[in-house]
Amino acid sequence: MAVGSFAGSIADSHMAVRNYIVPTDLSLDDLRSIFALTDEIIKDCQKFQDVCKSKVMASLFFEPSTRTKFSFDAAMYRLGGNVIGFADPNTTSQAKGESLADTTRIISGYADLITVRSPYEGAAKHMSMYSSVPIINAGDGGHEHPTQTLTDLMAIRHYKQTLDGHVIGICGDLKFGRTIHSLISALSRYPNNKFVFISPPELQLPDYVAHNIDQSMILRQTDSLINEIGNVDILYMSRVQKERFVSEAEYLRLRDYYILNAEKMKRAKKDMVVMHPLPRLNEISAEVDSDERAIYFEQARYGMYVRMALIMNLLDLG
Repeated sequence: MAVGSFAGSIADSHMAVRNYIVPTDLSLDDLRSIFALTDEIIKDCQKFQDVCKSKVMASLFFEPSTRTKFSFDAAMYRLGGNVIGFADPNTTSQAKGESLADTTRIISGYADLITVRSPYEGAAKHMSMYSSVPIINAGDGGHEHPTQTLTDLMAIRHYKQTLDGHVIGICGDLKFGRTIHSLISALSRYPNNKFVFISPPELQLPDYVAHNIDQSMILRQTDSLINEIGNVDILYMSRVQKERFVSEAEYLRLRDYYILNAEKMKRAKKDMVVMHPLPRLNEISAEVDSDERAIYFEQARYGMYVRMALIMNLLDLG
């Protein structure tokens, strides 16, 4: 192949790339297809064991992760693919001062797909401008975490049978909680959902998130969990994001602002479900784990399967 032809093929492939940076990068039809495929994978995972044979995923984690990194890596391996990458940016040329754009250009020449987690808002979007392969945002600072949202939607779909018509109480760190920002964006696309935002004044939902949804969907903003727990169909708890705080004293003051315990659960609806993106700290007492309405560990289990479906979708293998 001539050099010019090779360069042209790279440019053509870049034009055709589909990324998953924010929840709205997938249409509602895309989501239905991914959830249907996830159902198939859960039913018979072995059926998909060679789908990504000879495919390589680059796993670039500039920030610590357990569930997201492990579930992505496991997803690719279970599809028969391979994983390259790092969990410590100090072992890469980034530590030498290489730009993120150049890192992206190089790695996209080695892999068929890139997953990236970064402490910096907009990092995944920036990388998508220089990549010739799909970029999946595995969390960018306090901005978005769209694959956690796929996990959350899959869990809601399973336990509530539908993704519309719910009152969703979202409690905790609404300011820095990227899983929360993505979930609100996603659930606001389904009819008749309503939100109750529960946070201390210092950690209220950013305006750019609140203003991007239909204002009629916001029932109220409050700092009282005890007054709202009986009104919601879904309670989405979150930890206070220590790594986003400049002031250690401010973090310590706010970290235990909400603690969900068995006593508070007595006020909740019998069919309410408690969700959490994990890791949890003190915001959900261990005594709640045995309550059948606590689904956060089952919620995490969906992560690997839905990421398998997402990988197949972005690589046009579904």
